[in-house]
Amino acid sequence: MNGQETEVKFYVRDLKKIEAGILDRQARLIQPRVFERNLRFDLPDGGLRAKGRALRLRQAAEARLTYKGPSIEVDGARSRVELEFTVGDFEMARKFLEALGYVQVAVYEKYRAEYELDHCLVMLDELPYGKFVEIEGEDAAVIRQTAAGLGLKYEAAVADSYLGIFEKFCQKRSWPQSKLTFETLRGVVFNPEELNVRAAD
Repeated sequence: MNGQETEVKFYVRDLKKIEAGILDRQARLIQPRVFERNLRFDLPDGGLRAKGRALRLRQAAEARLTYKGPSIEVDGARSRVELEFTVGDFEMARKFLEALGYVQVAVYEKYRAEYELDHCLVMLDELPYGKFVEIEGEDAAVIRQTAAGLGLKYEAAVADSYLGIFEKFCQKRSWPQSKLTFETLRGVVFNPEELNVRAAD
């Protein structure tokens, strides 16, 4: 928010129950459930990731280009600079980044619905390996209060990014890292222990 992103992510077993709780609390729907395709870019030498930075091109209800700076942990929440804007043409934006010398290093998909609740953004995410709630707010205290109101255990917060979770899963199974897409991972069984997460609901 306002160029600074502070968020906490939770793995959950029952996303529908969380959504029902959100609706019971008169949350405002920002974005109905939509499919997202995310492309992660880096310099050929991996320079962005090495410095904790991220460059993402996302196609959902609209196309958006996002830069994220290095993150710091504040009371269990991840806080980092985030600069994001809408682009008119997803494919042209991809070619633009490649023309500047950036290379696509990862792709990941998810379904997301977004609500506004208690001065926070609450995202309900479905990935090929599980369901998550992401809460973004002004500071960790506000996020903690919103999470408690939804019955989420704050101590079960997930520290890794969605790609980070998947990378560690692939390492445990000695897999070459594949695309984090619903088609590529169809039929794969995931469990919380292998994902290094625990349910917050």
